[in-house]
Amino acid sequence: MPVTTQQLIQWKQQGRAITALTAWDYAIAQLIDAAGVDLILVGDSMAVVLGYETTLPITLEEMLFHAKAVRRGVKRALVVVDLPFLTYQESVAQAMHSAGRILKETGAQAVKLEGGYPAMVETIARLVQAGIPVMGHVGLTPQSVHQLGLRQQGKTEAQAERILNEAIALEQAGVFAIVLEHIPADLARNITEKLSIPTIGIGAGADCDGQVLVTSDILGLSAKQPPFAKTYTNLREIITQAVQDYAVEVREGKFP
Repeated sequence: MPVTTQQLIQWKQQGRAITALTAWDYAIAQLIDAAGVDLILVGDSMAVVLGYETTLPITLEEMLFHAKAVRRGVKRALVVVDLPFLTYQESVAQAMHSAGRILKETGAQAVKLEGGYPAMVETIARLVQAGIPVMGHVGLTPQSVHQLGLRQQGKTEAQAERILNEAIALEQAGVFAIVLEHIPADLARNITEKLSIPTIGIGAGADCDGQVLVTSDILGLSAKQPPFAKTYTNLREIITQAVQDYAVEVREGKFP
């Protein structure tokens, strides 16, 4: 049966860990869905997979195109799509239009928005009221890269208190889950204990209700990756070797 937002909340209550990965096309989505991943995020991290240096340049149209392909490859996992930079920050109306297009045009079940500041909390509350499932995201928010950099957030007492309060406010606004990115493990544990909705960690320690990583990182496809990622295989080497072997066989007349 397909995974639902309510099921994720039930899994938190049951102590069942939630697995999540990113996807950007049909083939990758089909593989990780068949492998049993619970949640597939069509993240704006895809911008880096597509050759951009940050997540900022990717457009809503690009996200829609790739999310459609991902959704076609998924039978079980919950599909969540990031709203890209400046497609939801201007106004509630803009956010409603962007999120509505994601759900209507791709078949995804939810959207993810970054930030827990008051205006964003209000925007998310309005989306939820309109029937749009929303996942929150606090801590390191990559769309704020030119403001925050990529360094760990929540290291000072003031920062930790702000992030905790943002997470609580997002739960009150109606999000079904929250991504905690690159924050100290003790802060992530504190947030996880205080919320009734699941936390999905990325570089936030082992005490979150689930974990998410960028698929290109775990497969060894990324030229560089964050310090909290783990590589389970090295497809860069495997693919390079396979292509080199093919080229040699063609040039030497061994194939076909």
